[in-house]
Amino acid sequence: MTDRATPALIGPEAEAALTWEGLVDALEAGHRLPRAAIGDTFLHRGPDVLLTRSAWIDGLGIAVKTATIMAGNRSRGVPAVNGGVTLFADDTGELEAILDFHLVTRWKTAGDSLLAARHLARPNPARILIVGAGTVGRSMVAAYRSAFPDAAYAVWNRSREGALAFAASLPGVAVAADLEAAVRAADIIATATMAQTPLIRGDWLRPGQHLDLIGAYKADMREVDDTALVRARLFVDSFATTLDHIGELMIPLASGAIRREDVLADFYDIPSGRFARTSDEEITICKNGGGAHLDLMTARHILAAWQAGR
Repeated sequence: MTDRATPALIGPEAEAALTWEGLVDALEAGHRLPRAAIGDTFLHRGPDVLLTRSAWIDGLGIAVKTATIMAGNRSRGVPAVNGGVTLFADDTGELEAILDFHLVTRWKTAGDSLLAARHLARPNPARILIVGAGTVGRSMVAAYRSAFPDAAYAVWNRSREGALAFAASLPGVAVAADLEAAVRAADIIATATMAQTPLIRGDWLRPGQHLDLIGAYKADMREVDDTALVRARLFVDSFATTLDHIGELMIPLASGAIRREDVLADFYDIPSGRFARTSDEEITICKNGGGAHLDLMTARHILAAWQAGR
């Protein structure tokens, strides 16, 4: 009988050991393993929610990401969303680590879209637009800058005050006053909003652009219109967590605006070369669904980087 090691407790201090390039390499490597088994559960108490997202990847292990969403927390001065990620060994199922929820989510979400941009955006973009001035938008600036350091960055937000605060906290980011003009000018566009009706119009797009759609996560949420989807070559991070779960694709699939076969590939198609831009002129769109398998890949990478840096 062997003594079990004490599980690692990993908080925000682990960021010092992380790089975006290292994470994206780890996500890409994770998609060379067998497809993940995933499952989500929801428990409700009035407006409060307990969300559990689980993933098991043969060769990588098991992760359970638990989030509590408490509607009244803002009035208490407490974050509305809290949680943790538990990581279990692949071979024995023993608990290996408990990781900070926000650490894993921040790196997973931005790393997901950065991996898409690595394969779908044209190299050396001149202008990158962030739509939405929240936490995800901030992470996307950091992630994109790691891969596209010479690009000019701008942010657009429904509230100009929010955009100004965002730009003031991130030197070198300009505030876009007009969304249509900013979209037309950008080479990469990342949408990270809570929109339920489309903000981005397909008529604004031009050849060669890449869009990372991040914000929509429920069945009634969309950030781009049907015209954008019809004009673009469509990709997702995972077929299993997007097509039948998120309004960005569910709604136009139900209406017949697009067909399932119009969504060409997901990250598991990277090794075959199908998840790729095929010309400088095409418009590419990738929907970031952020499934639990990506939390597992991210948590495993964070644990390895934290252990290596100790």
